[in-house]
Amino acid sequence: MILALHRKWEDWLGAALGLLVGATPWLVGETGDEHIVLHTAQLGLLILGLAVFGLVQPSRWEEIALLACGVGLAASPLILGYAEAGNLGDVHLALGLAVVLLALLEIWQGWQLTPKQINREARRGGRGHR
Repeated sequence: MILALHRKWEDWLGAALGLLVGATPWLVGETGDEHIVLHTAQLGLLILGLAVFGLVQPSRWEEIALLACGVGLAASPLILGYAEAGNLGDVHLALGLAVVLLALLEIWQGWQLTPKQINREARRGGRGHR
């Protein structure tokens, strides 16, 4: 089953989402509140860093941290009070949900692998898994 193995494209997608998250205040044109801009940039860099780490040294904690970042990003408009202020809140909700779905996919794939599959992937030079 193709979804049972963790693929590198997932980490590349996570990296792209991290870059996109970090750039959203400028893309949407809502850079007036420096706290929200800083928060968004930090979350974007964290998502990017976790995804790149997943390319180099995949681990279960990286996927769980990515899930937490996605939940945090999706909840940010409500927590920081900019949900009604413009389009940035909607964009952050959508991107946060995308990060959550990506993290859940990676976590689910890890549960699908048996020790035999992990060893076979490692022998073939694949990523293996956690």
